[in-house]
Amino acid sequence: MFAAERRQLILEMVRANGAVSLRELARVVQTSEVTVRRDVRALEAEGLLDRRHGGAVLPGGFTRESGFPQKSHLATAEKTAIADLAAGLVEEGEAIVVGAGTTTQELARRLARVPGLTVVTNSLLVAQALAHANRVEVVMTGGTLRGSNYALVGSGAEQSLQGLRVSRAFLSGSGLTAERGLSTSNMLSASVDRALVQAAGEVVVLADHTKLGSDTMFQTVPTDLITRLVTDEPAAHDDRAAAELQALADQGVQIAVAGASGAQSSADPAPPGRTNRREMPLPGQRRTHGGGPQSLRASAVLAEQSQGDRDRARVADLRRR
Repeated sequence: MFAAERRQLILEMVRANGAVSLRELARVVQTSEVTVRRDVRALEAEGLLDRRHGGAVLPGGFTRESGFPQKSHLATAEKTAIADLAAGLVEEGEAIVVGAGTTTQELARRLARVPGLTVVTNSLLVAQALAHANRVEVVMTGGTLRGSNYALVGSGAEQSLQGLRVSRAFLSGSGLTAERGLSTSNMLSASVDRALVQAAGEVVVLADHTKLGSDTMFQTVPTDLITRLVTDEPAAHDDRAAAELQALADQGVQIAVAGASGAQSSADPAPPGRTNRREMPLPGQRRTHGGGPQSLRASAVLAEQSQGDRDRARVADLRRR
């Protein structure tokens, strides 16, 4: 395929979906991510699209937000892996809040199997995924329906969260950086997400590689309030993603990477029946952030010295990438 043909196809995919990952573009045009990245740069120079970390989007800057149909087709395999891993953090009988988003919708589908769970959400899609789960209680906020992401927003949603206290919040967003934390393009969505954070003992952010290094208009969760990030494996040549993960870890965020088959930290063995994950307790990481499972905190402290060499090896591996 000639370069002009590739770029036309890339442009058509971005226009059809709003945002597309480099991995997906490379798969469709049957070339390497390096070649696709060059094509995306050329199209950006012509003003036909905007580059975002790990992908390409329609032009629009900080204020543009893709609708649900477009988001649902972006990084689908990565979102599934992230949801599988995040579901393993939830325990029987727990009370949690789950925000709106396509990744949290995937998480909700897996939470339907957790007995005694109570889920508070402002997302119609999350509630729908749990509607037929007999052993899960779903509590919805009030508010005004925002049709682009099927979420309840506004003062009604925020007021319904006042006085609420749960163990954990699971949130996604439009972008994640070490400097600003999690952000989104919509002011009303950001305000409700901040109210969800206030109700939780700890915050778990679900963000695929396309969100890493991207910054959008409204901050929802500053980095110092993020307990854990569940993400997917960055591409081998993606130095920016590796640097962003390192910067987040240096600020105390615990990082779990989905998709590393069979790889996990010995400080946090996966319980039977739960998805294997690779925990990355990198330099500066918090070990006792309030609200996390007791077994995670205690075992991490006991294994900290013996893990030192392996942790440094993981950091070196990330930097090489």
